[in-house]
Amino acid sequence: MAKLSDVAARAGVSVSAVSRVLSGDPSARLSAATRERVRQAAAEVGYHPNFAGRALKLARTDVIALIVPDVTNSLFAELTRGVEDEAVAQGCVMLLARTEDMHPGGRMFDRLVGEGRVDGIVLQPRDGADPEELAQSVGERAPLVTIHQKIPGASSVVAPDALAARRATEHLLALGHRRIGFAGGLAASPTAQRRADGFLKALLEAGLPGEPGLVTWRGYREADGRASAAELLALPEPPTAIVAANVNAAVGVLAQARAQGVAVPGELSVVAIHDAWTAEHTWPPLTCVRMPLYELGRTAAAALAEVIAGGPVTHRSVEEPGPVLVPRASTAPPRG
Repeated sequence: MAKLSDVAARAGVSVSAVSRVLSGDPSARLSAATRERVRQAAAEVGYHPNFAGRALKLARTDVIALIVPDVTNSLFAELTRGVEDEAVAQGCVMLLARTEDMHPGGRMFDRLVGEGRVDGIVLQPRDGADPEELAQSVGERAPLVTIHQKIPGASSVVAPDALAARRATEHLLALGHRRIGFAGGLAASPTAQRRADGFLKALLEAGLPGEPGLVTWRGYREADGRASAAELLALPEPPTAIVAANVNAAVGVLAQARAQGVAVPGELSVVAIHDAWTAEHTWPPLTCVRMPLYELGRTAAAALAEVIAGGPVTHRSVEEPGPVLVPRASTAPPRG
């Protein structure tokens, strides 16, 4: 196994210089060329740092955790990629977990945080999670950045939810729809509220007062989308279009319409907030509003790095790139 002295001999520098370069010591007064020579020498001799010893010395693991509600959900793929890319750029490794196994207050979560296995956590709380409960569970035990939801004492990053809902609604209005339903998330969710606000403001600007009966608060799962569609289609005057506040719920809307013999898009247009590979393979393929999930992940990981380094609590909104409409076959002008 190669040692620091082997790297030093190959690079023509002292062992202490090698140690400072490979540990990322910012106080090391070495030129960029020397740093590169050291890194190249380490690669050539096959030197690998002892991260366990380094963690003990620096009280750092260089590992961050990303905790999401469901690791099998395709919506989290781009978010995960963004967090991981930024973690690598910060010299860290990302650990991925789901809230079912790693919910704040649970045994596994307490082990992860209490035993110092990670330097910090990026957390997307499950829909409807109590922010006060989250704050009490995490406390001051680990640096934390939440996605989509603010909790006391933690940094947060949110997506342009209201703007995405506006884009979806404006697309349907431009097609000529005037009676539009909204299949929303849980009413207690800040994300769901922001998306509903964007939907209602788009209607108001078009001179269409929002009707409470055209807005549901079921949730983001496929089964929730089915229930929302069943409720909306049972109205005496059902909508000619539905904005689904999540692509998974939109899949349920399509399934319920098919079960009731309602043709999409002939009798009902459907547009979803968020885009995923699944949206291209539904029937008909779903019109979606693509959200900057990759950028959301990178911003969250960068915010976490700042908190780990002793920076202040911050709250950020990812505005660039903005939500993008991806038209597919599930939307069309209303009949008549």
